[in-house]
Amino acid sequence: MTIATVRIASILVGGCIAAFALSAPAFAIGGGGSGGSGSSGAGSSGGSSGTMPTCKKGQMYDKRTKRCVKQSSANVTEENRTDYAYSLAKAGRYEEALAMLDTLKNPNTAEALNYRGYATRKLGRTDEGISYYLKSVELDPKYAQVREYLGEAYVVKGRLDLAKEQLETIKAICGTECEAYRDLNEAILKP
Repeated sequence: MTIATVRIASILVGGCIAAFALSAPAFAIGGGGSGGSGSSGAGSSGGSSGTMPTCKKGQMYDKRTKRCVKQSSANVTEENRTDYAYSLAKAGRYEEALAMLDTLKNPNTAEALNYRGYATRKLGRTDEGISYYLKSVELDPKYAQVREYLGEAYVVKGRLDLAKEQLETIKAICGTECEAYRDLNEAILKP
């Protein structure tokens, strides 16, 4: 090897190390967008793929301070805990999502029940997930995201007839251009 080749190789290695070191903090908190679930009230019109960054185990993202804090922090709102549980579930951290939902003072909101259903369904407990979705629908019949997830659970169970019923209900809630309709329609077409 010539000195020029060694020098070029060391520059490339140094650049790779620097790029990795500078990107690590972004990956440590998940880097997954911002905002909540888009389903913060009755009559929610559709699901949202927007999630907040995720933190290392034992911590959660606080929307108010925009940083990771201890999960036991008393200053974090119920809504923040609910939204963070959804972010964990969307990141594939289903058990942690369920544990976060267990910290809620009121775990029987439409959103919390929906996210509990989502996490349990993704863990392979589809019937249990369906039971949570149905409780969520009772609380908020116009919550399109829960109807999307309920329909997806029916697809998993091979009940396309029930999935199509949910699709029609979503259409009545938010039309055919909302995310909940598009996602469930795709799941039905490609079971």
